[in-house]
Amino acid sequence: MTNAYPPGAPFYTVGPGSPTDFCKKVDAMSGGRLKIQHFAAGELIPALEGFDAVQAGTVEMNAANAYFWAGKLFAAQYFTTVPFGLNFQGVNAWLYHGGGLELWQELYKPLGLIAFPMGNTGVQMTGWFREPIESVEDFNGLKMRIPGLAGKVYKELGVDVKLLPGGEIFPALERGVIDAAEFVGPYQDRRLGLQKAAKYYYTTGWHEPSNVTELLINLQTWESLPTDLQEIVKAAAMACNIESHTWSEANNADALDDLVKNYDVKADVLPAEIVSKMREITFDVLEAEAAKDPQTKKVHDAFMAFRDKHRAWATISEKPYHEYLS
Repeated sequence: MTNAYPPGAPFYTVGPGSPTDFCKKVDAMSGGRLKIQHFAAGELIPALEGFDAVQAGTVEMNAANAYFWAGKLFAAQYFTTVPFGLNFQGVNAWLYHGGGLELWQELYKPLGLIAFPMGNTGVQMTGWFREPIESVEDFNGLKMRIPGLAGKVYKELGVDVKLLPGGEIFPALERGVIDAAEFVGPYQDRRLGLQKAAKYYYTTGWHEPSNVTELLINLQTWESLPTDLQEIVKAAAMACNIESHTWSEANNADALDDLVKNYDVKADVLPAEIVSKMREITFDVLEAEAAKDPQTKKVHDAFMAFRDKHRAWATISEKPYHEYLS
């Protein structure tokens, strides 16, 4: 198994629910019958070459995020996150019980690949900015590290979008090569040291209300496994999906508190008029992209139909509860 993320990165390579934890779980659950050797980014192949390596059979597995492969399959992004899309609860409901996983595998099968969810950060922060963001116009001309569908939205606002691996974000932000950067959330961002390069930290989670880690497997290798080992792989991936999210939820609050109190970080919510404009652009972009390709349209329509159904339930269940707490 190769990985898009660097050695020692909590969640992404090591720790509870991580890819290395997944390998340990599979080893233990199979009684040692199935052993997976893990290589972080750069240890065997470069960070973002896992898709090609698994497809070619150079390696059997890769851990990353499906939106890294947008240049190959636009629809792959829907299996990582969608701006104004589904939260952790919703995306797992869609993947496991709403037909999402079947669509994901249908998309990959012609390429000799199969995928499963293996992690989730939960909601992510909008990102770090060297200067305050007070209006939509402040995005024009900004150079920002931002992957996935959100990058297309930012482009519509005049942002110069950059796709950088996690390990390259801090030096680029510190040197002013970029003006802003999105990574994950307080715990992960603090570990990268982003608070030393920028002080304005915004949220709403509009761009990534959840973020799925992809377990990518060579289809021929997968089909060579006996059924019991396939079930072990699926069960270990599902366990890591839940465990990684709970780990993230347990650590982000303390990390945010530390950033604000000890690093002079100014944490704030994006102004409502900015988020409203982002939402308007998001659905224009998604509809336009879906119209270009039948494959993308199929995934888009299925995702949005489930999103609307889940939102109706969340509006009557979760929303009143959170409003009561506030």
